[in-house]
Amino acid sequence: MVDRMYHELPVAAYTSQEWFDREQDRIFSRVWHYAGFAEEVSKPGQYLPVQAGKSNILIVMGRDHRLRAFHNICRHRGAQLLRTTGKVQQAITCPYHDWTYDLEGCLLTVPDAETEYPSGIDKSGLGLKPASVGIWRGMLFVHPEPPDQAPALEEWFGAVDSQIGSAQPTEMTEIPFMRKSYEVKANWKVLVENFVDVYHLAHLHSATLDMFDHAKAEYGWHGPHFLIQEPMSAMRGGRRSSGEPGDSSSLAGSSPCFFPGIAFVVSDYFWSTFIMTPLAPDISHVETRTKISPKSAWKFLREERMSPLALLGGRKAKVSRAEAAGRNDPLASGDVILEDIYACEQQQKSFASPFFEVGPPARGESPVIEHQRVVLDYLR
Repeated sequence: MVDRMYHELPVAAYTSQEWFDREQDRIFSRVWHYAGFAEEVSKPGQYLPVQAGKSNILIVMGRDHRLRAFHNICRHRGAQLLRTTGKVQQAITCPYHDWTYDLEGCLLTVPDAETEYPSGIDKSGLGLKPASVGIWRGMLFVHPEPPDQAPALEEWFGAVDSQIGSAQPTEMTEIPFMRKSYEVKANWKVLVENFVDVYHLAHLHSATLDMFDHAKAEYGWHGPHFLIQEPMSAMRGGRRSSGEPGDSSSLAGSSPCFFPGIAFVVSDYFWSTFIMTPLAPDISHVETRTKISPKSAWKFLREERMSPLALLGGRKAKVSRAEAAGRNDPLASGDVILEDIYACEQQQKSFASPFFEVGPPARGESPVIEHQRVVLDYLR
């Protein structure tokens, strides 16, 4: 049976467990992963676990104020050491048999060592296995390989770094109510390819992203990473920019998407993260967080509680409430993220149909094709 194709990839790449497992091994276990903001692990004893492909990585601030990363696996029987973000006092203790490690990863104590290990146990060779951790623009990233084997974090971001302006999340304040998580019934590549699809911006988001001049978008690939930059519309909703705090109509947006699913929406005014993580062939997790600057914008933002991109403008929706298919119709929500989730989940459903056949790609969909080629390069 000939595989049905979705441009450069077979449909099976979006539906099969075999493809999912290959991607976990050859992509997600070999790249840098976003973990959080640097202030989350800024004091001795603070820690943050993050999944990086097949590995769960633990970021810890040591007593010497150095950041370290370890595989979150006890060297005794492999139990997970720490589960949620938090702080320990001076040591990390495995909940299974109480093997205890210091914040630098060395094995300190083994309970009942005299009776359980009468021949002795060499603790010096049983420290936690190291992984890599780095900070880029005030954000934490981890890599499953140890520091002497992982690629340099600065090289990973490459040419894109210099093209997204001077905004620094460290100088901004996070908005707690804009931190949201979504479980999306779609393959991770569907989500990423939606993010890099320039063609859909003026159509699916014709109302919610009307503050951008999509016709003047500049976009392209830099190695495995994508970047789109769009100017704001000269006219927005029939009015010109007032220049007052909270009036976004003079802002320009940069949206980098670092392989394989680390996306940001950036301006001098705010920094939003969109992290897309595969959970299964047809399920992905998306987390969004937003920081803003300056403090003068808080009054405006208190009224904008729907999605991170809502801070850019109004609440217009693609379809009116009168046209909505029920009270929770995402196309009537005025929320960019809910619109995207709807489109991605509908596309994922269509992959199961024997009548699915992809049409010719538009020019603005060329990034979708390029993303598929990047995936193939990693899997070879």
